[in-house]
Amino acid sequence: MEFGTMDITAIRSGLAAKEFSAREVAEQSLARIDAVDGTVNAFLEVTPEAALAKADEVDAAIAAGAFDTLGPLAGVPVAFKDNMNLVGTHTTCASRMLENYVSPYTATCVQRAIDAGALPLGKLNMDEFAFGSTTESSAFGTTKNPWDTSRVPGGSSGGSAAAVAAGMATVTLGSDTGGSIRQPGSFCGVVAVKPTYGVVSRYGVVAFGSSLDQVGPFARSVRDAALTLNAISGRDERDCTSQDVTIDFTRGLDAGVAGMKIGIVPEFMDAAGLTSEVKHAIEDAADKLRAMGAEIVEVDLPHVRAAISAYYVIAPCEAFSNLSRFDSVRYGYCDPGHKSLAGQYEASRAKGFGPEARRRIMLGSYLLSAGVYDTYYYPAQQVRTLITQDYERAYETVDCILAPVAPQTAFAFGQISDPATMYATDLYTISINIAGNGGMSVPVGLGEDSHMPVGAQLIAPAFHDMNMLRVAAALETAYGTARVAPDFADVKAGA
Repeated sequence: MEFGTMDITAIRSGLAAKEFSAREVAEQSLARIDAVDGTVNAFLEVTPEAALAKADEVDAAIAAGAFDTLGPLAGVPVAFKDNMNLVGTHTTCASRMLENYVSPYTATCVQRAIDAGALPLGKLNMDEFAFGSTTESSAFGTTKNPWDTSRVPGGSSGGSAAAVAAGMATVTLGSDTGGSIRQPGSFCGVVAVKPTYGVVSRYGVVAFGSSLDQVGPFARSVRDAALTLNAISGRDERDCTSQDVTIDFTRGLDAGVAGMKIGIVPEFMDAAGLTSEVKHAIEDAADKLRAMGAEIVEVDLPHVRAAISAYYVIAPCEAFSNLSRFDSVRYGYCDPGHKSLAGQYEASRAKGFGPEARRRIMLGSYLLSAGVYDTYYYPAQQVRTLITQDYERAYETVDCILAPVAPQTAFAFGQISDPATMYATDLYTISINIAGNGGMSVPVGLGEDSHMPVGAQLIAPAFHDMNMLRVAAALETAYGTARVAPDFADVKAGA
């Protein structure tokens, strides 16, 4: 059986009926990674021992008649972005700075997935320290988009999206600071969810922007993403920003959208740079929702265009603070042969961090310096408040907002080389992190010109993530669940 194309429900049903074993799922998943990842480069580390050991635990429980006691991810192949600690594995954040770092503990989100029965396949490629939108800044090579290997998979969670799109994992976890789950999900044609800030614990996830980061799942169906959220969400005493979330994220997925009010933001749909194929895809999604009984309502987010400016003040400042610990003494690469600690510190950080990481560290250092802080950082926080209030007012009239994820489909490697131009592509995703709302990408077909996947972004009020999941499930009935990229759909495990 090709487990790479099966969803969570199918895997669990097959295990319960003893049509196959969890060890068979693990072995074939590992064989498929071996067959496919040389082309995609989604994995930085594969963990066969951990996957097989967990599979044997699941099989033992099934043999003992205790299948009902297993968690919602029992026997499901899952992999993790390489900024998430898993004891005994390297957690490199795709950086030379942490190339030799081995995790002494496990992140809460990873542990909860494993406790729910997931088979841990390994760690996934990303932009260095999550700084990027293409996975090109990884120190260990770029990840390719399975739909067209000459194109980027998006970022920073490009490895997480590509692994699902190529059928190497049923579910993966990524992190989203300004779109790093939703944008690669759109580019690779998979379901990608950034829940409300605080729904999933950040403990054990190497921080980029602590007030912006949120962990979420990639999957090939909305239900699989919701089941994964059930497993990893909830209060964690080791993360004071986590919330006591007790809802069932699968509740209401079959309810449809009749009677719901769904917002369209003119500032998004008329923004410069939005390609016609993406605009048409979002308009088509709106038409389908309208035909299903939803009311499409225009909503105003008057300060949304200031989101990029605010984000690229707040995020580099938080990144500068978080990366200060990598000083060659406590953590990270240590450049040998220096007589002074100052020389060692300077050389180690210069060689350990890549160009994009150094750029953001320098920008954050400048923005937090005396005489500059009051000019930029404080106004950026004021703008953050205004954007949050804009969303709160919008949700007084609508249940969910429909928008593009990115202005274009996946582009070719090297096509966008200017950092400022790359930052500007985050217009549609950044404001959601600033406000802390939930957001997700769901596939809505292929672009009429590029023939590459297009994702529709759904944005929900804070802690009402069920609204966007419900709308996404309705769209899924029209467009179908996400499929393995065509070039990889017929690849056999071990071939």
